Amino acid sequence: MAKDKGWITPFKKQCFVTFGVCLNMAAHGLVMGFNAILLPQLRQPDSIIPIDDTSGSWIASILGFALVAGNFIVPPIMANYGRRTANIVSVTPLLIGWFTIIIAKSVPVLLVARFLQGMAMGISASLGPVLIGEYTSPQNRGAFLTMISLCIATGVLTVHTMGSFMHWQTTALVCGCIAFVDLLIIIYSPESPSWLADQGRYDECKQVFRWLRNEDEEEELQKMIEASVIVRESKADANISQSFGKRAKAGIVYFGATIKKPEFYKPIFIMMHIYTLGQWAGANILAAYTTDIVHNIIGTEFNTALLIITLDSQRIISNAIAVLVIKKVNRRTMLFSTVTVNIISFLATAAYTYFKGQGQLPPFLDHPGVGVALIHIHMFTIATGTVPLPFIIAGEVFPLEYRSLAGGISVLFLSSNLFITVKTVPFFFGTLGIHGAYCIYAAVVGYCLVVAYFFLPETKDRTLQDIENEFRGRPLSPEEVKSTQSLASWKLHHSKDRRCSSPVV
Repeated sequence: MAKDKGWITPFKKQCFVTFGVCLNMAAHGLVMGFNAILLPQLRQPDSIIPIDDTSGSWIASILGFALVAGNFIVPPIMANYGRRTANIVSVTPLLIGWFTIIIAKSVPVLLVARFLQGMAMGISASLGPVLIGEYTSPQNRGAFLTMISLCIATGVLTVHTMGSFMHWQTTALVCGCIAFVDLLIIIYSPESPSWLADQGRYDECKQVFRWLRNEDEEEELQKMIEASVIVRESKADANISQSFGKRAKAGIVYFGATIKKPEFYKPIFIMMHIYTLGQWAGANILAAYTTDIVHNIIGTEFNTALLIITLDSQRIISNAIAVLVIKKVNRRTMLFSTVTVNIISFLATAAYTYFKGQGQLPPFLDHPGVGVALIHIHMFTIATGTVPLPFIIAGEVFPLEYRSLAGGISVLFLSSNLFITVKTVPFFFGTLGIHGAYCIYAAVVGYCLVVAYFFLPETKDRTLQDIENEFRGRPLSPEEVKSTQSLASWKLHHSKDRRCSSPVV
């Protein structure tokens, strides 16, 4: 790379590459928030694509179903072709999806477009936290990862504001242009130094790492390269003079040993619950069904468009606060405090709507301002905790060797729960009422929070290697790395004293 100018600091370079990732993640907000402006316009009598409740729920929820496809696509691309290539791949179906929406004349075409966008979201959901974690310095990692949720919130505000004044097809055109700008930024971003080291491209790894971090973090660079050398040598030794059948058999045994490693299954178990918590806490429900929620809590006479814009604005402000707070407050403290308030807001809203429906509210509580306050408190907990923290934690808990696979498996729970929560909103609201639905949401979030309390370690200001070592139980010696990675030495995995792992930055 060309010699840098003095004012272009490593931090600014990290900001540039992170912005490309975050803009891609902002597509989550644009895509999810698009539901809230698309569905009401399609329900209008003069709509070019008439819909009913069933087709509307599919348009909103197919994203979660499509996320699964993206989850399966991304691990091999990340592992074999690089994080940057995977990032470019994720933008492609997003662009096609937006421009398909522009020309859509029927519900099936809209479903195809939304499926493509959901697939893009599935790819970026696994990739985004990993790429930011590998690009950035440990002391800045938390703030950069929090920017993901800030960009998602900005995307929601942008699409809701545009949708309040524009036709849904015009809004889709603007969103497509934003995705194209993101593609240009990604093209001019470097490959992840961690992936380059994993591929044995050490000169490129050093060049990119020093470009991103300068020479102040040489110790981390050297440890990453040394560990990669050991792993690659052991893998090469294991494959010498082995037939395809033997390599396949050894690979199966190796995979069986891998899934028993605590540093592989513990992060997956944790992220299964953290992603589930993030979806049932209500972020995408609020983004996709804002109008319905406002009508159920406050009433149909209230200025819904104004409340939606103020909610989205508050979400951005709260996200910005979270970016600052996350650098000072422990991850566990942030998670437990915000999610506890989230559960309280669910239960308080459930009680408020139930007694309001029964006509039993005290006069001083029977006011639209109470409902507005409850919705804003709920949004505050989402913006400061349940949206940013899953991405932050996902960027810190997975070991390098299994990051693609483990991340893909974990995000399956994000996608499946996104589909379930968004698809079931009309059913829950219609059969149980909003008070019943909110009690269910509070119960699921509460269960996930209990699991996190017992299993989630503190990750703030710790290197990724240190976090992996905690999952494993102790640091891994070079000899153990070599024997663990060697497929030829698979018998060692049967030793009851064996503690396996792989190195990570």
